[in-house]
Amino acid sequence: MPIQIDKALVRETLSSDLTDVFIRIGLIAFLVVMSLKIFSPFMGLILWALILAVTLYPLHQRIAKKLGDKQGRAATLMVLCGILFIGIPTAILAGSLADFVHEKHTAFENNTISIKQPPASVAEWPIVGTKVHEFWNLAANDLPALLKKLQPQLGDFSKAVLGFVASTASGIFQFLFSLIISGIMMAFGQSGSAAMLRIVRRLAGQEKGEQLFKLSTATIRSVSMGVIGVAFIQALLLGVGFMLADVPAAALLAIVVLALGIAQLPATLITLPVIAYLWWSGDSTLVNVFFTVYLIIAGLADNVLKPLFLGRGVEAPMPIILLGALGGMVTGGLIGLFVGAVLLALAYVIFMDWVDDSETGDSNKVSEDTGDIVPASE
Repeated sequence: MPIQIDKALVRETLSSDLTDVFIRIGLIAFLVVMSLKIFSPFMGLILWALILAVTLYPLHQRIAKKLGDKQGRAATLMVLCGILFIGIPTAILAGSLADFVHEKHTAFENNTISIKQPPASVAEWPIVGTKVHEFWNLAANDLPALLKKLQPQLGDFSKAVLGFVASTASGIFQFLFSLIISGIMMAFGQSGSAAMLRIVRRLAGQEKGEQLFKLSTATIRSVSMGVIGVAFIQALLLGVGFMLADVPAAALLAIVVLALGIAQLPATLITLPVIAYLWWSGDSTLVNVFFTVYLIIAGLADNVLKPLFLGRGVEAPMPIILLGALGGMVTGGLIGLFVGAVLLALAYVIFMDWVDDSETGDSNKVSEDTGDIVPASE
């Protein structure tokens, strides 16, 4: 006998099931949107703390072993050392910058700023020599008139400088607070790492999830050391050189070098004008030669340090990591430096695994005579 289908009952059942599905999807979407909205003010802070925790966790584990596996004590010690080693140099740089600004402001108010006459050879520079000589000569002979002439541009420039200083100070305070949060994360790092690994395994599968989890961790550490670490080391070396050479605004120049290093721009954009200033300032030739060699070597140090740290321990090639870091920084700021590198590295590994799987499938051919699977090499 043919089975009679009650269409009304089927329609009612499907309607009820679809209603339940839509309600559940709507509730989940509502929870996700509201959670993101509530969490968004702290997103940058938590991301920075997570990046610091992932980067510093191996060092934290070594310290914890020496302290009898005291995870909380090791995290507290690292946070205190970080605040000490970052806060003191920051205070010194801020004091140096404040003294420089106060000194120049006082000299400007008292009309005691003096600028040397330009050398005659400046006018012989190609293309821009004449204009530079005229501008320099006007600054040396009648600085107030020049400042009055450039008042609109100086106003915009001063606003930009104040904005840069304010954002830098805000970033430093945010970094220090993120360091404290990262200490809490490292104290519970084992359980947190296990939870994240379970989530990634649930999304990508057992084997692939563990691979992507390790890749993300290694990429964050690689970018931290290869980009920010190298930029910080280079800024520190050049900042010390600027201070020893008695270059004006040494602290500000060091901060600019740090920003250029993070943006993957050469430090020679700063070192070459500084070297030119040293030779024009009239110091002894031996001192100028010493600081010239030092600044050139320190300015090119990133070319040696970057290949040593960037891409180390990561399955993706170094150019992929660098492109991801640069693209992420352009689109998302400093935090995008890490997010872009991680996403591009993950995309590269997933794509290459797909390519390898297709080649593995094509490498075995079925024999037309016997029906057996034989390697393509045969």
